[in-house]
Amino acid sequence: MKEQIAREALTPNPGLAAFTPFIGTWATVGHHPMVPGVTFHGRSTFDWHEGGAFVVLRSEIDEPDIPSGIAIFGNDPEAAVLSMLYFDERKVARRYEVTLQPQVLHWWRTTPAFSQRYTITIARDGSTMHGVGEMSKNGGSWGPDLGLSYTRTT
Repeated sequence: MKEQIAREALTPNPGLAAFTPFIGTWATVGHHPMVPGVTFHGRSTFDWHEGGAFVVLRSEIDEPDIPSGIAIFGNDPEAAVLSMLYFDERKVARRYEVTLQPQVLHWWRTTPAFSQRYTITIARDGSTMHGVGEMSKNGGSWGPDLGLSYTRTT
């Protein structure tokens, strides 16, 4: 009972308000350089969690070589930091740094073995988004990673 009352009492996190245009369900179409010539189809959802305390991103692509995953966005206003925790069906767990500007969501991680960055830009009318990913292995040059086009379904 106490847990239920605590959840209902949560108010939206003002540090995540810029996620509002991204909230919804999106059909995705894209490509990955590790699977050349294949067009991926899938879906992603951005949802408020716990009354707006966090944002949850769920992604699924109908291609066995691309894992389904979940990410949770949250912030630390005192440190002026926005972070994303990611986990997928391969049991890969990663933490990304995040910036969020009007209509642009960007996340990245830098490690010696494998670095990634991804940017999603939402169209002014809010009906489509474009995502561009890049990766770097062993400190090498950046190259293409997963790229997706998103079309709002709800």
